[in-house]
Amino acid sequence: MICRCGPEHYSKTKDSTDMQDQQFLEYVIKALVDHPDDVKVARQVDEMGVLLTLDVNPADMGKVIGRSGNTAKAIRILLRVVGMKNSARVNLKINEPEGGTMSGAMHSSPQSSASKSVDEALEDLKL
Repeated sequence: MICRCGPEHYSKTKDSTDMQDQQFLEYVIKALVDHPDDVKVARQVDEMGVLLTLDVNPADMGKVIGRSGNTAKAIRILLRVVGMKNSARVNLKINEPEGGTMSGAMHSSPQSSASKSVDEALEDLKL
């Protein structure tokens, strides 16, 4: 069937298919988190493809990333599939929120494993 619509129809159709990745990400993330109103997705297109940048409430970061990053990996895989359907390369960047627990946990330990002496590290390994 041939569409006899004007050029404005094609631009609207193209824009709606281009935004499917962003809409998909928003839908999935809002279903995972406790604060769906705080979910923000920015979309940027360049010669490398599509970059989706995700911001969530600090309390929801664990749900988005998952144990060992498995949830974030799965979301990235699904976004690649959505991108392939639309002939685009889609990447996801998850912004760490200010006051997030990750930055505090990394710097709050009084003695990290990198600052231990070799003797202290060996002592820790003894059973």
